[in-house]
Amino acid sequence: MANNKEPEEIMTVDIELEDGTTVNCEVITILTVNNKDYIALLPEGQNPNEEQEAWFYGYKENPDNPNEEPELIYIESDEEYEAVADAFDEFLDECEFDQLD
Repeated sequence: MANNKEPEEIMTVDIELEDGTTVNCEVITILTVNNKDYIALLPEGQNPNEEQEAWFYGYKENPDNPNEEPELIYIESDEEYEAVADAFDEFLDECEFDQLD
């Protein structure tokens, strides 16, 4: 029996690092924590089945122009970063639970 389900489109974003290099990252999810949006990214070349560290950024879209590239904002506060990391861990737990169903 053939599977006619379309593969999910993988969204990516390029991040420019402080040293000027650019890293292509896969968008894992967008989270809302304390009424602010954040994006979780997985740098290219990391195996999603292995233990790795996601990168978190604040995420802001232009409501007047949805086609405009979203703005990624560096998270400077340790407390804010920890809150986003905790929300991401909950997201991963939900994904694992859904896979069990």
